[in-house]
Amino acid sequence: MAKEKSKVASVLAYEKKLVPSDGQMYGTTWDKKENKTALKLVEKSVRGTIANRLKPAIKNDPAKLNAEVEKANLQTVDSCALEPLQDTLVLNFTLKVLGGIKEPSACNNSDFLKTYQEAIAGYVEKEQFRELGLRYAINLANGRFLWRNRVGTEFIEVEVKDLISNKSWSFDAKSFSIRSMQSDNKEAIDLGEKIANALASDDEFLMLEITTYAKVGKAQEVYPSEELVLDKGAGKKSKILYAVDGVASMHSQKIGNALRSIDTWYPEFGTESGNGAIAIEPYGAVTNMGKAFRTPKEKKDFYTFFDKFAQGEKLDSVEDEHYVMAVLVRGGVFGQSDK
Repeated sequence: MAKEKSKVASVLAYEKKLVPSDGQMYGTTWDKKENKTALKLVEKSVRGTIANRLKPAIKNDPAKLNAEVEKANLQTVDSCALEPLQDTLVLNFTLKVLGGIKEPSACNNSDFLKTYQEAIAGYVEKEQFRELGLRYAINLANGRFLWRNRVGTEFIEVEVKDLISNKSWSFDAKSFSIRSMQSDNKEAIDLGEKIANALASDDEFLMLEITTYAKVGKAQEVYPSEELVLDKGAGKKSKILYAVDGVASMHSQKIGNALRSIDTWYPEFGTESGNGAIAIEPYGAVTNMGKAFRTPKEKKDFYTFFDKFAQGEKLDSVEDEHYVMAVLVRGGVFGQSDK
């Protein structure tokens, strides 16, 4: 008689295992990187033009169209740029890598917890987080976390330092592709092993400091995170950028999203409708495309895999296991309702 599966816990939560800080932004020159200064936000008031889609009654009537475009589109926005003699952006942040993935932060089903821990132990014994560790290391090495600041750069240098052992790694980010999660770079492989060892441990952790130099051009504009304005009618600014203690910064969430953009296992990867490596999400959501690349209908979403994997069933491929583990590293609340 087949053993009855335990039901997925109704209370089930995981703490994230990759914990980045906010990123602080500085300006310097490529030849004298040590002379850096904190970048400040500058408020601008600009007179723009009307460029939005117009109603047919207006766009089809030349007189009404002329009257509409004569109106000034007045805006007050935040901006950030290097100083006139600076040509290099410096982005600095820290990253903590935690172990202990065998223990959920909350679980109210002891039978489920037992099968889950057995599945995790099997994965760790077999895979040791090597694939995930390498992919996270590649996203540090390639400077993906720079986002828009990565575009149009002449040089990008990424320095990673282990704050516990003082070991360091240095990367030429432009030599890495942001569309590939494979690399034979010895430094990246070594860093990946460090990250993997921390993830596979029960109670150890890794503390990294990442300092990135991007030669974007003299006095060029740079791009901190933009704040989400929930009530646009209440404030005078139409764009508010993020700063911490007056220093232009990037959200830790935005850096974290870049680091976990390692999912090349979804069905549409490598096709015209795909989007390169996407961030690890339960449904493969890419919000700026308005699309979920992993749907329950196709049985490629996290919950379909997790409910099998955590209860001792074998998944179709090791790639599916990597994906499940990467979502657990991401963290979240994954309980199944009792109703």
